[in-house]
Amino acid sequence: MDYYIISLIGVVSLFLLIAMSVPVSFAMLIVGFSGIYYIIGPMAAFNLISAGIWEQVSSYPLSVIPLFILMGEILSRSGITKQLMNAAYAWVGHMKGSMASTTVLTGAGFGAVCGSNSATTAAVGSIALPEMKKYEYDPTLRAGVVAAAGTLGTIVPPSSVLIIVALQAELAIRDLFLASIIPAFILVSFFMLTIALICYRYPLMGPAGKKTPLVQKIKKMSGVIESFLLFAIVLGGLFAGWFTSTEAAAVGCLGALVVCTIQGKLKWESFQSSMKNTLIYSSMILMLIIGAVVFGRFLAITRIPFIIADWATQLPISALFIMATILLIFLLGGAIMDAMGFLVIAMPIFLPVALSLGYEPLWFGIMVCLATGMGAITPPIAVNAFIVNALDPSIGFKNIMRGISLFLPAFLLTLIILLIFPQLI
Repeated sequence: MDYYIISLIGVVSLFLLIAMSVPVSFAMLIVGFSGIYYIIGPMAAFNLISAGIWEQVSSYPLSVIPLFILMGEILSRSGITKQLMNAAYAWVGHMKGSMASTTVLTGAGFGAVCGSNSATTAAVGSIALPEMKKYEYDPTLRAGVVAAAGTLGTIVPPSSVLIIVALQAELAIRDLFLASIIPAFILVSFFMLTIALICYRYPLMGPAGKKTPLVQKIKKMSGVIESFLLFAIVLGGLFAGWFTSTEAAAVGCLGALVVCTIQGKLKWESFQSSMKNTLIYSSMILMLIIGAVVFGRFLAITRIPFIIADWATQLPISALFIMATILLIFLLGGAIMDAMGFLVIAMPIFLPVALSLGYEPLWFGIMVCLATGMGAITPPIAVNAFIVNALDPSIGFKNIMRGISLFLPAFLLTLIILLIFPQLI
């Protein structure tokens, strides 16, 4: 049997297993190992798999993952989401749509310590949805802004999604973090502009709140300034070359412990929960990496990514059109599963294609993160829409879909700008 037929059977089997609710990591492991076993035999398969897994999971740069996750867990349990919401609202609450804008800023802040679009949507939505309801915000706007804010978990550094992409594309984590700053700023700005335009056209969708006195504004910054200072030290030190990515994550963990201890918000039970969740999420990510290694070895043996790359370069159409098609595939993938899971599957297939077309791996990594993030709010599936519906079923799924569609142009404009001006990345 030809290798390309075997690889096609493998890819179809992979998505069938995922559709049957087999975890993505185990689905990749099963398909990858079975394919290698069939092609090169049992002993060679076991030797290749064991060597590849050991080489990957014993890598020193991987230690950055549990450290950044622990940092995020400690900060989130200190009540940073509520603090961010209160502080942002104190400063912009007197403006129309201010609570929605606050939700976007909180999503950006929490996304930086979380890295998952699903988790960011759940964490921010659990606080923002009741608050916006209290201030009589339109259900459509409430649902749309929470789902859109949740997508920022994939693009705002130090996102664990960016770390996975960096490892898969063999990029420096520091470089990918730095490259994501301007795209994240553009996307957040377009979200804020969308809210402003909606509330200008339909003022009752996002009514203005009361103006907060300056003294209260300053008081509300308590607890937030320390967290922002911590991020400035961690990311600033990383970009300035003071720390490696692993050292920056370690400094972040220590800083989070110190900040939360000084604030009196780190209880023993919270610390235990933080450690437990760090182990769970780190194990999940490591299993995704292991699955990706095995599946990637299978694809490398069949040479299907390189066959696709050669085929793509010989097509009588522009490289821009091919790249737009690839981004559409990532968008659809992000619509049916969490961004990290799809990126782990698709990167080994499409990265060689992007490189053969002359695109920079750094640029490609940022673009696919944005595309999968957009998928999370793209009807008719939209992963984040289901999370919002679970948080507040009273909004209604139709209103949720209508709300998230308001923010799709912001994503589309961001992708178009970065396609035209790749220097921004």
